[in-house]
Amino acid sequence: MVLTKEKKQQVLDELTDLLKNSGASVAANYSGLTAEELTQLRKKLKENGIKLKVTKNTLVKRALTSVHLSLDEAILDQPVFFVFGEDEVEVCRAIYEFAKEHENLEILGGLVRSAAADVSQIKVLALLPGRNELEAKLVGSLNAPIAGLANVLFGNIRGLVNVLGQYQKQIES
Repeated sequence: MVLTKEKKQQVLDELTDLLKNSGASVAANYSGLTAEELTQLRKKLKENGIKLKVTKNTLVKRALTSVHLSLDEAILDQPVFFVFGEDEVEVCRAIYEFAKEHENLEILGGLVRSAAADVSQIKVLALLPGRNELEAKLVGSLNAPIAGLANVLFGNIRGLVNVLGQYQKQIES
């Protein structure tokens, strides 16, 4: 499909905006995927608020230059798509899990917080717990000492009630 100059400029503007505002941008080679698998991936990513963009590599190079970012040139010498999202852990996890299920998808690298990231860094981020899980662990950790203190304080009152109950039984008998 031939792109007009105006359409190319729109795509370039969108790519530039996505590169500026994304927590992570992951590149993957899609040459072995079927159209159905690519559609599955798009749906899965869309559910998590992650955007998948397939475009010409020359436009990606221009967008990277305009936002003063760099990426390994070898990545852009093959058919790639980019996945963009706010939460870098969620982006990396989503593409990594899909790549585990579909061996034809090859993660090549990307950008995390405007810094170049290789495959191993993306894998490390993908294996981290998600934001919600970390927040739940933090709340549990903050709640544990308070719950322990309340338990200790109520334990003394419970003991007093038990002693008074035994004393009452002794008096009644």
